[in-house]
Amino acid sequence: MEEYLKRAIPLEEIERSIQKKYKVETFSKFLKALEKYNLIQDGDRIAVGISGGKDSLLLAKMLQQLQRFSKVKYEVEYIAMDPGFSKENRRKLEDICDYMDIPVKIFETNIFEVVHEISKDSPCYLCARMRRGNLYAKAKELNCNKLALGHHFNDVIETIMLNVMWAGAYKTMMPKIKSQNFEGLELIRPLYLIEERDIIRWMDNTGIIPMDEACPIMEKKNDSQRQNIKMIIENLRKDNPNIEKSIFKSSENVFAGAVLEYDVNGERHSFLDEYEKYGG
Repeated sequence: MEEYLKRAIPLEEIERSIQKKYKVETFSKFLKALEKYNLIQDGDRIAVGISGGKDSLLLAKMLQQLQRFSKVKYEVEYIAMDPGFSKENRRKLEDICDYMDIPVKIFETNIFEVVHEISKDSPCYLCARMRRGNLYAKAKELNCNKLALGHHFNDVIETIMLNVMWAGAYKTMMPKIKSQNFEGLELIRPLYLIEERDIIRWMDNTGIIPMDEACPIMEKKNDSQRQNIKMIIENLRKDNPNIEKSIFKSSENVFAGAVLEYDVNGERHSFLDEYEKYGG
């Protein structure tokens, strides 16, 4: 057996741990997100993006388990994109999905090659956009109306911080969005309320070594702006243990009357509009 599966616990124990040992931290928050943001409805056909990493593996197993008892009936297609993996990483993806009983459909692209050629200085942004586009296209090809990705709670708050500190804008990663380029297709994020550290704990318990470093660029460097944000938040936590929850809560407590300008569907509004309307 390959090294990444040598310490793996039986599949039955992996599945049971989601409902037992890690239920409060994972499955309960998964169900809460589905209900709070109305992510899955009767008749949905959902494509689940599988990368082989910890987040997508947990997402796949929870959607499988939910299908067994949910009154909401939906279909699932598990899709994985090979953007130009080495033979070793391609095999690792296949082996892990097989062990975890995830019937994945793998399709090939040349994203790594293209990104390396045209965006050597800042490849991550372009790579992410190309990956997303290819996943949307595959989901559409499979007649799915939703694409589920494994973005979690920490991705959400890091996106807020990235936008504030580097883009000069207040925006977050939404729990669901409608595709602008693929009509009738919606992106959903069922792990929206689950903290990364709890996903790591669950993954460690499985004994499986996931595919978190399959990118040939990030294997060589680990200095992305998102990593910088993680470090900033980690330092802030020393003074405020609830810093992540506070950042997340800020996206639910935006007061339009206490910001200088805001955008609604491309239309800009200034605080002066209301100020003048009510006599200053």
